[in-house]
Parts: sequence; C-alpha cells; structure tokens
Amino acid sequence: MDACGGFVNHRSSEGNPEYARRRWGDTLRTIYVAQRNVDAYVALAEETGLTAQDCHAAATLLVSRRKPEEALSWMERGIDIAGKAPHASAGDYDLVRLKRSLLDRLGRSGEALEDAWAEYRKHPNKYAYDELMQFVPKAERATWHRKAIEAAEDADLYSLIGLLLETGEMDRLADLVRRSADGVLEQVSHYATEPATTKLEKRYPDAAARLWRAQGIRIVQAKKSKYYDAALSNFERALRCYNKAGLTAEWEKTVRRVRAEHHRKYGLMNGFEKLAAGFGPSDEPSFLERARARWSKHKMNDR
Repeated sequence: MDACGGFVNHRSSEGNPEYARRRWGDTLRTIYVAQRNVDAYVALAEETGLTAQDCHAAATLLVSRRKPEEALSWMERGIDIAGKAPHASAGDYDLVRLKRSLLDRLGRSGEALEDAWAEYRKHPNKYAYDELMQFVPKAERATWHRKAIEAAEDADLYSLIGLLLETGEMDRLADLVRRSADGVLEQVSHYATEPATTKLEKRYPDAAARLWRAQGIRIVQAKKSKYYDAALSNFERALRCYNKAGLTAEWEKTVRRVRAEHHRKYGLMNGFEKLAAGFGPSDEPSFLERARARWSKHKMNDR
C-alpha cells in the first residue's frame, strides 16, 4: 500500500529496469561478500555507483585478506563520500571506527588517538569516551580521563549525566545536578536521569531528590495520565530523599507547586494528596496482598 492508501503494483515495480538493476546489484554484492571476492565486489560497485557502504565492505574484505594499507585507503575514500552526503548514518560511524582500528594496527596509534579525541570534543558522551580510551596508553589513562571530563563541561545535560555516571564521577554528577535549574532537569529524559538517581540516592540524597522530583514533574507536565502512577512513585522517592537530606522545606515547595499547577488533574491529585499526607504508593497493598485478603474473607464467609 502506498502513502495515499492505494496498493502498489509489485509486478510493475519489478518490471522497472532501475528497480531490477538495484535488486540484482544488491544480490551480487551479498554473494561477493560471502565469497570474499573483493575484486568482483569493487568492479560491480564502481559500475553501479560507489557508496560509502561499498567502501566499508571493500575495506572489511581487505582486512580479512590481511591488507590493512589497502583497507585504510578504502576507508578514507568511504569517509570522503560520506562527508558529502546530507545526513550521517550508523554506517558512516562504522567507517570512522574501522579507520582508527586500522591506524592502530599499522602502528599509527597516535593518529588514531588524535582522531578519536577530535570526535570526542565535538560530541562528548559515554560512547565517544569509550572509543577514545581504547587508544590511550595504559600509563596515560588517568591523565586522559581528567582531560576528557574537563572537555565535556559544555556538553548537553543528557550526555553529560550519562558520561559522569558511566565513568564513576559521582561527586561531579551530584554537583552538576545541584547547580542545574529545575526547568533544565525537567527536560532531560528519564533514560538518563533514572539510572543516575538510583546511584545518587545513598550518598547524595539531596541531588537524588531533585532528579526524582524532576522526573515526576516531567510526566505530569506532559499530561500523560497513563503514567501518573510512575509520577507518584517518583514523587514518593523524592520525598524520602528530601527527608533523608533534611530538606523537608523543598518537598513542601514541590507540594505547593503541584497543587497550584495541576489541581485539575484529578487522576493525579487523589494519589498525590495521599502522598502529601504521608501515605505513598508503596504503602498501598500489592495485588498479591489484596488477592490473599479477598481469599481469606471468602473462606471465612464459607464457614
């Protein structure tokens, strides 16, 4: 079915010479890769239109034939083609990674490190950090770690939280949370904040409380009523962390804000008012406990 709701005529598509050419070209590429026939693959690719993916495939085949210098040449050719494309892809990143690996194999580890460092500075995150540290000599890792963390100070909050958590920089992570504005924390996805918050709870309850609260506010502001249970759970954990940190006044500010901004969200406020009164979701009996209670009552009635 096409975008307008009509059905695509597959026979006419297959009868299209360009369609058939691409289809058989892809089939032959798959066969040549399986055969490790780099000469036939390259000849076909150059005839049908060389792509960055073709360069990656040729380089990979050459690596398997222990020709790293030739493979590196194809890698650089592929990176040049990818650089002219309007949008980057995961395949383009594979090209760059393989190039660094080849440089390292050829004894040019310094060049691989410089390339990884340049990429890290452009996009500091935990993945770029792991890639960078692969090329750092063991004796220099502590120095490069400090250098990488300092270079990431201006990264977006999502990436920086993930990086500091991944590298065990918990003091820095706690300080980052403390100095970030509420509104900024509320914009960060729970994919970054929840793992960080769980790690912070024990030693840095004040920072953990801010993240739990931010997660709850994020859900409520998004008006996702089906996730209100999760929001209430986040608020409850924020309450516990605020109490542990001796910051009950911060929890009271949260209560006032939720009441003022979301009092019309009845599906939320019933549970939130119970929490404000000291009765949170974790105090509710579980499904199993309720089932046991009903069963016990049923047995008593049967006697």
